[in-house]
Amino acid sequence: MDATDFPDDLVQTQAAWNAIYQALAAPRPRDTTALRRRLLLLSVRLWWHPHWEAVSSVPTARSELRHLARTHGAVRAA
Repeated sequence: MDATDFPDDLVQTQAAWNAIYQALAAPRPRDTTALRRRLLLLSVRLWWHPHWEAVSSVPTARSELRHLARTHGAVRAA
């Protein structure tokens, strides 16, 4: 399995994590407790996703996933 063949749910989870992280980084975020809880939940889902068992270099694949989710989010925003 190629490290760039990520399941759709994994890419969507990473994109959601990025969006929540950006919301927390904004000046004066509202409902920070709920945002932090959501970020924690998404972090757990990302970390323990079954996809990582089939990847030879997990750190590299995680980096590629973050990059893919950022570009995927940028395309959707355009």
